[in-house]
Amino acid sequence: MIELWFAIIAFLWTGYFVLEGFDFGVGMLAPVVSRNAAEQRASLQTIGPVWDGNEVWLITAVGAMFAAFPAWYAGVFSTFYLPVTLILVGLILRGLGLEWRSKVANPAWCDLAVVAGSALPAFLWGTVFAHLLFGGLLAALLGGAFTLAVCVLHGAVFLALKTTGQVRRRARTAALAAAGVTLPVAVFALSGLGTGPALAAMAALAAATALIWRRREGWAFGATAGAIVLTTLAVFMELRLRPLPGLTLAEAASGPYTLTMLSWIGLIALPFVLVYQGWTYWVFRKRVLVPAG
Repeated sequence: MIELWFAIIAFLWTGYFVLEGFDFGVGMLAPVVSRNAAEQRASLQTIGPVWDGNEVWLITAVGAMFAAFPAWYAGVFSTFYLPVTLILVGLILRGLGLEWRSKVANPAWCDLAVVAGSALPAFLWGTVFAHLLFGGLLAALLGGAFTLAVCVLHGAVFLALKTTGQVRRRARTAALAAAGVTLPVAVFALSGLGTGPALAAMAALAAATALIWRRREGWAFGATAGAIVLTTLAVFMELRLRPLPGLTLAEAASGPYTLTMLSWIGLIALPFVLVYQGWTYWVFRKRVLVPAG
């Protein structure tokens, strides 16, 4: 049961980083690839139907940690109280910006809130997990730089996949520029993990660069998503051995009765959540048409 619930939590965090990764990237890049209000609106429309649903993965992941591994949950969120608080502030700012920009006369402050609210979590989650694994300010900053760069790349590829016209062209250019930063940062950030998934993640990022160059946005998006999955796998392989200094996974876990009850709840609820979110992405699978001029 302990190993099962650790795997479930790793899966939930992976889903969150893959899905919110492109949300964050689009939020940061929308002003860069847009030249007018119509293009800005179209860029943000690519994540409009899904961004709030993607946040549910974070709520579920944190809730599962609280229920299945309370000592781990308490240690992580008390140690990293300040960055986690700033992450929550960022998510609130992003939500306000996305929801209010169509309701105000001048949406400039909303667009700024979306950029800041996307950049803060993208950077700070990397600092949290890097510090959790390696400790020290330098490792935290490098981890934050890596997750920020990956989110920008992931979001740029998503924009190229989901838009048309000049926004698509600019998004592809932004993706190539982001890849030029992401690849060297990945070499330094992931070398400390020294696992097969980390090396495969670097290969996936290199493949994404080649694919976006060849205008294969769908395959490139799969490659960036794969890189995030592999990176998260490498991180949780390390956390499985030592979730916190001086704490083993067995010591952090709840009792057998609690884990059994959680398993039944998860068995009933999780398939419905996955089917519903899959249906949402299927409904909104088409490109967003960007008005010319």
